[in-house]
Order: sequence, then structure tokens, then C-alpha cells
Amino acid sequence: MTALPGFLSKWKKYISFFRLRFAMGLQYRTAALAGIATQFVWGFMEISVFYAFNKTDPAAFPMGFDQLASYIWMQQAFLALFMTWFMENEIFDSIMDGNICYELCRPIDIYDMWFARSIANRTARASLRCIPILLVAFFLPKPYAMTLPTDFLTFLCFAVAMLLGMTVTATACMLIYMLSFFTVSPQGLKIIFTMTAELLQGSVIPLPFFPPRVQKLIELLPFAAMENVPLRIYSGHISGGAAVKAMLLQVLWITVLIAIGKFICRRAMKKITLQGG
Repeated sequence: MTALPGFLSKWKKYISFFRLRFAMGLQYRTAALAGIATQFVWGFMEISVFYAFNKTDPAAFPMGFDQLASYIWMQQAFLALFMTWFMENEIFDSIMDGNICYELCRPIDIYDMWFARSIANRTARASLRCIPILLVAFFLPKPYAMTLPTDFLTFLCFAVAMLLGMTVTATACMLIYMLSFFTVSPQGLKIIFTMTAELLQGSVIPLPFFPPRVQKLIELLPFAAMENVPLRIYSGHISGGAAVKAMLLQVLWITVLIAIGKFICRRAMKKITLQGG
């Protein structure tokens, strides 16, 4: 019982960081409007390309077209939750120019604080963009229209998988922040990580369009636990036991990535030097 107040006090700090960063993220409404327009254009373009592919060879199409349309619109609506290129330059700058010293003076865990900020930023940006995109997508003519999940249980699984997928994305990005302590510049890490993640999480093309053997291998990687799982659950492409297995794999990767990230963070804090000290 004596440890409970300390535990609550600890998490209260990071909840405050989350609330402040979330409120800050909601201020960028003009950027959100520009993003909504861009995502509508990109969504139509993607669906049109896949529509042409489906008309050319329907037998080779690994998803129902209504499933694909729902996948793409949900991807565009919640882009900020899963995009690995959405990292804070402010954090990289603080590591490179030494301003990290001000963060280290606070009685906080640097990993937990940055993680709370990352989740808040993603949630704020997604909340500004998702509703207009979803409203329009539901009323589009077929084959461009988005459909609802088959039942409430599917939607519930999707909601849980989406939260887990966002957490996997944030913990993976945390590794890049932590590894930046050991580099002269983080640009190389960011480029390699982003290019790999974009391809293997189903952002460029959904994973069902990969060759079956390659797809099975990719689905075991942490990248597939990001947007691939929730979007395919929502569209109905995976369900039942396969969906539960995919969500358990998400939980596993969250645990592993947090453990690795905190280990690297501890090593970085022991070796960090500021102003030659």
C-alpha cells in the first residue's frame, strides 16, 4: 500500500506531459486541413490503381475490393497513428545540440516522457483528421466507399488492435531516438528505418499482396504489428483466431521493444557527455 501513492504520482507526471502535448497538437488546424486534402487525393489515387488491377485480373486479387477500400480509407484517416516518419525533430535537436541536459535535470524518466509525448502527438493529429475523412468515405459511391465492420466484436477487436498498433509504432520510433545518442547525426537511422517500415507495415501496399511465403515472414516482424493488423481486422480480411494471434503478437512486440528501448536508454544515460563533461 505504501508503494501505491508513489506509483500514482509517477504516472500522474507523464499523464500531464500527455495532456500538454495533446493540447498543443490540437492547435495545428490549418496543417490538419491541408493534410485532409492530401489524404483524400492519395486515397482516391490508391483505390483507382487497385481498381484497375482488380479489373485486369480479379482472380489474382487477394482481398475483396470492399475490404481494400475500407483498408485504404482507414489508413488515410488514422495516418498519424502509424506513420514511422512522424517523429519529433525537437527531440533529435535536443540530443544533437546538448539541450537534453535541461530534460535530465528534471526528476523524470526520459524514455517515459518522450513516449508520452509521442503518443499525445499522434493522437492529437489523428483526432483532427479522422472524422472528416471517415464521414466522406462512408458516403462515396461504390467501389470507392468505405464499409462498416461486420459486427460489434470485429469493431472492438479493431479498436484494441489500433491502440496496440499505435503503441508498437511509438515504441519502434523510441528506438531511433535512443540510438541517436550514439550517432553523429540521426538522419541515416531515420531514412533506413522509415523506408523499411513503410514497406513492411503495409503502408505502400497491403501485406496480402506480397507473395504468400514472404507475407508469412513479414507478419512475424514488428512492422506488421503496426497498421497491418488493425486495418485488416476492420476490413474483415482477418478475424477469429487469426485476429487474436495477431493482437498477441502486437503485445509481444510492445514488450520487447520497450525492454530494448529502456536498456539502450540506460546505456546512453551512463555514457552521455555534455559540453565535454
